[in-house]
Parts: sequence; C-alpha cells; structure tokens
Amino acid sequence: MKIAMLASEAVPFVKTGGLADVTGALSLELARLGHQILLFIPRYRRVAETAPKPTRSWPLRVPSASGPIDVTIEDISLCGQRTTARGGVSVLAVRYDPFFDREGVYQVNGKDYPDNLQRFSLFCRATVEWLLSSSHRNEHLPNIVHLHDWQTALCAVYLKTIYRLRWESLQLPILLTIHNVGYQGTFPGDQFPLTGLPSELFTPEGLEFYGLCNLLKGGLIYADFLATVSSTYSQEIQTPEFGFGLDGVIRERKDRLRGIVNGIDTDLWNPATDPLIPAHYSVTQLEGKGICKRKLQLELGLPQDDHRPLLAIVSRLTTQKGLDLVLAILPDLLTHDLQLVILGTGDKEYEQAFQKFEAQYPQKVRARFVFDETLAHRIFAGGDIFLMPSRYEPCGLSQLYSLRYGTVPVVRRTGGLADTIVPYFARDAVTGCATGFAFEAATPEAFLKAVRSALSVFHERSIWDRLVRSGMETDVSWRRSAQEYESAYIALRESKKLSVR
Repeated sequence: MKIAMLASEAVPFVKTGGLADVTGALSLELARLGHQILLFIPRYRRVAETAPKPTRSWPLRVPSASGPIDVTIEDISLCGQRTTARGGVSVLAVRYDPFFDREGVYQVNGKDYPDNLQRFSLFCRATVEWLLSSSHRNEHLPNIVHLHDWQTALCAVYLKTIYRLRWESLQLPILLTIHNVGYQGTFPGDQFPLTGLPSELFTPEGLEFYGLCNLLKGGLIYADFLATVSSTYSQEIQTPEFGFGLDGVIRERKDRLRGIVNGIDTDLWNPATDPLIPAHYSVTQLEGKGICKRKLQLELGLPQDDHRPLLAIVSRLTTQKGLDLVLAILPDLLTHDLQLVILGTGDKEYEQAFQKFEAQYPQKVRARFVFDETLAHRIFAGGDIFLMPSRYEPCGLSQLYSLRYGTVPVVRRTGGLADTIVPYFARDAVTGCATGFAFEAATPEAFLKAVRSALSVFHERSIWDRLVRSGMETDVSWRRSAQEYESAYIALRESKKLSVR
C-alpha cells in the first residue's frame, strides 16, 4: 500500500516530544513491511538546518481565507540511510517561510505562536491540494491517509467537506491517531473563518467547542477510523476524567476506535550498539551497564558507588507526569542511601523545587533542565530504577526505553503504562515475568510504597537481575504495532469499497 502520513514533527528532522519518535519510527517499520510511505511535515527552520537539500520540489498555489498562497512541496527523503525497507519512506516538507521559518516549532519563549491556526491550516490544505493534484496523482496517490493529532486533523475536515466530491471519487479512507487528547488545538471562535471552512461547520455538531474552534474535534468527527496509543487509554478517553471535554464525541465513535500501543525504534535505542553510551551491554552480558552507571555518576559529579541505587527521571516537568508526587515523597525518599538524577524541561516551579533538593543533597541529587538526547541515552543506560508516576499517560515511551536498557520502571497504572509494564509481586518472584513496579492511586503514599518496594528488591540481586532481564527481553519494537496498523488499513479499505458498492 501507499500511505500518506501527516505529522507536525518526525525524527530525525524535528522533535519536541514523543510524537516525533512515533511518526518517524512507525513510518520506517511500515516501510519494512513493504509499504510506501509519503511522510508530510512542515519545513521548519530546524528541518532546513538538518535535512539534505531537496531532490525535487513542486510549486503549489493553495487557497486560503486571505487569498491564494504560493508554497513549495520539497522532497527531503533520507530513504536508505536508516533502513533497508523495500518500499522506503519519502519525506515531503511543506515550505512557506513566513509561517515555518521560525525559531520554535509551536511556540517561542514558552508562548504559542498566535497564528498557529493559520500555520497548520495551511499545512493541511497544502498537503490535500498536492495529493489531489492531477499532475502527480498517478505517481503519488495514496491508498490511505494517516493523520496524527490536532495539527493534521483539518485534513479530514477539508477532504470530507470542501474537497468531498474529488475525494469520494477516489474511495480513500482516513485514519486519525490521537496521541494525547489533552492537546486539542483550540482557538478563539472568531478565528474560525481563517480555516477557510464554511460557517455552517462552526456548530456544536461540528468544530465549535464551548465557543472555541477545536481542530481535534473536527478530526474525530470526520475521520473514517480513530486510533489511540494504547488499549487502556482508548477506554479512558471515553470518560470525563480523561476525555477533556471530548469524551462524548469519542463515545459516539467508539465502534470506530482502536487502541494500538506504541513501540520504539530498537535500532536507535539498543544498548548493544548505542554510540551515545560509554559501554555496550546486552541481556546476556550485563557488565557494561555497571560501567555506564559509574560513568554517569562521574559525569554528573555524584559519588561512584555500584551498590547505591541510582533513580532516574527523564520527563517533561509537568503535573501530568506526576512530578508533584515526586516532590511530595522526596523528603522521605532521600533519607535512603540512594541517588536521583532528573533530566527535563517544563514548569519553572518544578525546576526551582528540584534545584532546592539538589542544593540540600549535593551527594544524592542532580538535576539538568535541558533537552539533551545524548544525556537521556546515558541516563537510561546508567540508571537502576526509572520513575514515571504519570497522572495520565496515553502510551509513554520512556518506560519502553527503560525496559530496553534494563532500568526497572516504577509506574502508575494508567494508559499505556498499564499496558506495557508487568508489575512485580513477591509471590511471583520466581516466575520471572514481572518487568517493573506499579501503583494505582495517584497519591504520594501509594507512589512511595511502590518505590520502597523497588528499593528493597534492588538489594536481592538474583531477583533484581531477573527483573532487569525480563524487561530487556520484552518486545518493545514497532513491528507488532505496525502490523496492527496494517490490519486496520486493510479493513478500512475493504469497508470503503463495500460502502461505495
């Protein structure tokens, strides 16, 4: 099949979070299964700085609310450098410098760009125009369109409304993956005309959402099929607690919703070959992990000690990630003989709080408030215990990285964390099936109890080694998930053909 994949970010070109990891790795895995991928992203400044010069480009005049806009679609493919995929991945960047040649991707200095509605409306409409253009329809017409999150959701709306007649003649289904329903792409209602959509779509049955224009809602309504990033999360988002006001819309479409857990790029995240870590190791030869731990302690100025558990956090510093729970238990936790490393950026209140603990416990705590991919790899390799007490987590990738690197996770059982971590119970110690520790209630008491359990088992080396190996042997690759998407694509194509008949 030929799959048009639309995303606002994708590795290795541009990344602000896990969405980029997912779209980049999923595209490669689908290509390995023999499919041809057309991956569309905006041509941000970061893309221009890291991507090769385009091998081909197509000028395109795109309708907009303010009049036609001249954009360029540039082929910046890296096909063949990272994969032996048969079909390959063609990466097409939508270039319009007034919108995308900027310092940030979505925001600058912590504030969203005020014209994000226009920016991503143009990205969606330019992609639609290019796909439907008769000049390259035979070469590039996809079998299915796969959208990711609110930034691409307008494609479904455009294709089912103002481009409906042209689109229906092609019988091409649209799948939308919801990565985090907490981020919906909402804008003031008076900006709705900037989408170029007819005014009758700005109603409670359309894109209107309590007076706002909600792009994700449009995608939920108009896509043919919905996916989200774990089975548990697919159930959670149908409730008021996790649906963020869209639970009713999602319940109406629950028969067209599937949870498909994310994977990770196991070529990039592989302790046996990772060029970013000081020593390599595998599930059968773990000696290198101890070297990674000592090197990390040295790098961060912590005492080198093999017997002292090293706890790690690599995360956005937000309440969603349960950082308030971490701060609540730290006074108690730091009475234990352990070390804690924090890496991430986010809310200033959390940065300042962790800085205070670092000053108070200079032999135990290190905090780095930067986005540092290299240091993240070294922390996953050098850590013993990974803390991820998220209040909600659609899927999560960090716990998958920690499994891959033998750093035992402590997680809250929510969303993808519930689906990917097998919790340890003392009675099951001999079975070797557990991969981490988990707690239910989002309370400091429950979290602290789980961490204490992990610390206790850490000193029972035979049991701990089984936990480490069980995690490293877990299949966290994209292969199974890509096969699930493949089956969804096939089912969608068949249902579309039946509906046309």
